[in-house]
Amino acid sequence: MVNPRKLQPLRKLLPFMLRYPVRLVLTVLFLLVSALSSLSIPYVMGGAIDEGFLAQNLDNVTRYGWLIVGIAAVMGLASGARFYFISSLGEKVLADLREAVFGHLLRLDSRYFDTNRVGELTSRLNGDVGVIRFAVGSSFSLALRSLVTIIGALVMMMLTSPVMTIAVVVLVPCILFPLIIYSRRLRGMSRKTQDALADLSAMATEMLGATRTVKAFTQEVTQSGIYNSHSRDSYRAEVHRLGARAVLVGMAIFLGTTAIVALVWWGARAVFDGTVSAGELAQFMIYALMASGALTNISDVLGTLHQVSGATERLTEILDTEATITDPVVPKLLPTPPLGTVQFDKVAFSYDRAGLESVLNNVSFSVAHGETVALVGPSGSGKSTMLSLLQRFYDVTSGSIRVDGVDIREVGLIQLRQRFAYVEQEPTIFAGTIGDNIRFGKPGASQQEVEAAATAALVHSFVAEMPLGYDTLVGERGVTLSGGQKQRLAIARAILKNAPILLLDEATSALDAQSERLVQVALAHLMEGRTTLVIAHRLATIRDADKILVLDGGQIIDQGTHDELVVKGGRYADLAKLQFRMDDAVH
Repeated sequence: MVNPRKLQPLRKLLPFMLRYPVRLVLTVLFLLVSALSSLSIPYVMGGAIDEGFLAQNLDNVTRYGWLIVGIAAVMGLASGARFYFISSLGEKVLADLREAVFGHLLRLDSRYFDTNRVGELTSRLNGDVGVIRFAVGSSFSLALRSLVTIIGALVMMMLTSPVMTIAVVVLVPCILFPLIIYSRRLRGMSRKTQDALADLSAMATEMLGATRTVKAFTQEVTQSGIYNSHSRDSYRAEVHRLGARAVLVGMAIFLGTTAIVALVWWGARAVFDGTVSAGELAQFMIYALMASGALTNISDVLGTLHQVSGATERLTEILDTEATITDPVVPKLLPTPPLGTVQFDKVAFSYDRAGLESVLNNVSFSVAHGETVALVGPSGSGKSTMLSLLQRFYDVTSGSIRVDGVDIREVGLIQLRQRFAYVEQEPTIFAGTIGDNIRFGKPGASQQEVEAAATAALVHSFVAEMPLGYDTLVGERGVTLSGGQKQRLAIARAILKNAPILLLDEATSALDAQSERLVQVALAHLMEGRTTLVIAHRLATIRDADKILVLDGGQIIDQGTHDELVVKGGRYADLAKLQFRMDDAVH
C-alpha cells in the first residue's frame, strides 16, 4: 500500500491551490461534465447496436448517431475548458510557490547561506517547482478524471451486468495491488534524481560565476570533467527512475489486457447463454476498457505523485526552515530624528552555535554622533564580524549592541537596517543598468536624485562619457566596470540611501593609487555629517579618524587617535611605521 507519510509533503500544496477556489471549482465542474459525457457514449452505442444494427433500422442508427455527435460536442467543450482552467491553476500555483520560496529565502538569516550552496537553492527554486507545476497542471486533472471514469464505468457496468461487474471488482485489486506496491520505489528514486540535478546546478552556478579564476588557473578541462561526472550521475539517476516507471507502466498494461481478455471470454459466454444482448456486451466491454485505461492512468499518476512528493519535500524543507534572526514581538521604535550613535557592551560572538570558537570576546566601545571610528587588526580579528553584528545579520552570543540607545534585538529589522549605509570591500553590482544599481539604495528615487548622488560619488563624470549614460548595462557583477568605478557606484548607492550611520569595509584596499584617490574623495562626500565605522588595512586612509580601535584575537587591545597610538607604541605603532616606510619607498 502507499505509505501516507511519504506523501505528506503534498499536503503543503493544498493552501496554494485553495487560494483560487473559482478556478478549482470550474476545473472540477468541467472535468465531471467531460467524464460523464464520455461515460454516456458507450450506453448510446449499445442502444445503436441493438435497436439499429441488429434490428437493421437505419433511422435508429441515424438518431443515435446525432445523439453521439451532440454528446461529443459537449465533451469537447468541457474538455477544452477543463484543460484551460487546470493549466492556468497550475501556472498560478507555480508562480505563488516560487514567489513564496524566494521570498522566504530572502528572509532567512546569514547562517542558512553559510551552509547551503546558492546553486542548489536555485535548482530547487526552478527545477523542483517545474516538476510540481506539471503535476498540478496535468497529473491532478488526470487522476481526478480517471477516478470519476472508474466509478462511473463501474456503475454503468453494474447496471448492464451485475455478474460480470462482480468479476471485474475481483480482478481490479489483483491489478492495483502490485502496481501500488511497486510505485513506492519511485519516490526514493525521484528524490535522488532531484538531488543529482541540484548538485549539477550548484556546480555550474559556481563555476560560471568564476570563469576568470577558472581560466587563470587553466582548470577548464578539470572542471568540465567534474561537471561531466555530475551530469552522468544525474543521467544514471533519471534513467534508473525511468526504468522503474517503465516497468510500472508495462505491468499495468499487461495486467489490464489480461483482465480484458478474461472479460471478453466471460461476456461471449453470457451472449451465447442469452443473459445479455450483443449491444449490452459491447457497452459493457467499452466501459471495461475505459476503466482499464483509467487504471493505467492512475498507475502513471502514482509514479508522478511520488516524484512530485520528492520535489515538494525539498521545497518545504526551505519553507519550513525558521529564520533565527526575526523581529521582536513588540518592536521598539528608534528615535526620530536619528541620533547616529552606536554602543557595543561586552559583546561576545561565535559563528558555531555551541560557542566553542569565539570570534569576539568582551568587546566594548561607543561611537558618538558624527564620529569616525576605525577598526584595525589582522585578518580574522573580528572587524567584519562587528559590522555584521551591528546590522544584525547574526545575533551576539552575549552582551548587547545599541543603536541610538536601543538594543538592536528590540528593534524591527527593516527599521534597524535603514539606519545604515554599507559599502563593502567588494561591492555587489547587479546585472542591470548603472541607474538601477544606484537606485538600489532608494528604489523610488528620481533621476535628479540619482544624478546628484552620482555626482557626489564622482560617478557622473565617467557615466556621461557612455553612449547610453545611466541606462548603460554593466553586466553580471559589474564585469564591464573597473574596480574603482564599482566602488564609486557603491558609494553613490550609499549616498542616495542617506542613512545616518555609515559602514565601510575596506572600501579602498584593492584599488590602484589613482582609483583610491578618487574613491577617497567620494567617501569624503559620503562621510560628511554621518557617524562612520570604517575597516581599513591602509592606515593612511584613517589618520584623521576620531578614534582607532586595534583588534587582535577578537578583543580590543588598544584604542586612541592615530597620533596617540603612534606615541604610545605597540602593535599599531609598529604597523604604522612599516606601512608609511613602504609608502615612502614607493613614492
